[in-house]
Amino acid sequence: MAATLQQILLAPGTRPAVIADCCTLIEQEISEKSGISGTAVKLAYKTVNTFMPGHVRHMVEVMLPQMIDKLEPYWADFSTSGGSAFGDYLAKRGDEVSQALLSVTDARAAASGRPTVIKAYGTVRGSAARHVEAALPHVGDLVLKYAP
Repeated sequence: MAATLQQILLAPGTRPAVIADCCTLIEQEISEKSGISGTAVKLAYKTVNTFMPGHVRHMVEVMLPQMIDKLEPYWADFSTSGGSAFGDYLAKRGDEVSQALLSVTDARAAASGRPTVIKAYGTVRGSAARHVEAALPHVGDLVLKYAP
């Protein structure tokens, strides 16, 4: 039986590199945003980093297993379909995949007791699906880096 994404990406020797790559991906995606919603995303990110340094990395560490759980069925289907580009596979199912991933952040935000984080998340949630969809090709590339 093939290894699951959890087994591959959360292996003790791999997890720290995956977390670092996720944080880099987040920073790259945010730096490329433009327009009004891009400005809101950048401001929310800067606000969280200013008031809670290290919080984004901590949230990546905490939410990574749940995010991988959400990607697992797509990975299983992709693996059996014989495709070569997981990012393309995810992008073709953009709305569905982005909503699955955002269900993790929505639940986390709802459970947060930090008004600054809740407010910052609320300001960007409306456009979040579009931003997540835009990042899916890069998410797929990140996964393939560790799960050939």
